[in-house]
Amino acid sequence: MSDSGPGLPRPGRSMRERTSALLTGALGSAILMIVLVSVMWAIEIVDYVEDGRLDRYGIVAHETDGLPGILFAPFLHAGFGHLMANSVPLLILGFVAAIRGIGRFLAASLVVILVSGLGVWFTSPPDTLTIGASGLVFGYFGYVVARGLFDRRTLDIVLGVVVAVLYYSILWGALPTQPGVSWQGHLFGLIGGVLAAWLLRRRGPVTI
Repeated sequence: MSDSGPGLPRPGRSMRERTSALLTGALGSAILMIVLVSVMWAIEIVDYVEDGRLDRYGIVAHETDGLPGILFAPFLHAGFGHLMANSVPLLILGFVAAIRGIGRFLAASLVVILVSGLGVWFTSPPDTLTIGASGLVFGYFGYVVARGLFDRRTLDIVLGVVVAVLYYSILWGALPTQPGVSWQGHLFGLIGGVLAAWLLRRRGPVTI
């Protein structure tokens, strides 16, 4: 896989060029996450007006009709409190995940959504309806931490360590400790993030 792309400094660039590329990547990732979270809020407003009717498009475990919900569930929430709880970590972790390039970030997001969604569909109790972006939150956490290990780039290692230190406590959410909370979505989101980091790892000289 090529190392070129927005926000991805190539060996041989001057420090000014590398800094400029990283700043461009940071700006792009910030805009992307603001738009993504804004879309989630817009959907939740529509869902509120419609008395929660959109929630039925989430993941329904073990039901073939519930499989399309794998793609829709991350954008649906059980009220504004649920969405608020996901918005801040999603903005922060998504921003860090996307800073190395939008295309790579979108590919990682798709892996996380599919792994998390399928894990929920297979392992949740039958007919359980699951919605929410927390699978993405756990996925981005796993992706950012594992990216530093797999890519072995200085900046990615530093970002991975910082994220691990600041957000390690969310790992408790991947255990079946809270009734009504989809630990399956959290666990498989985390697994999806690590898998995405491995699948999308970059090969080549170690750099920033």
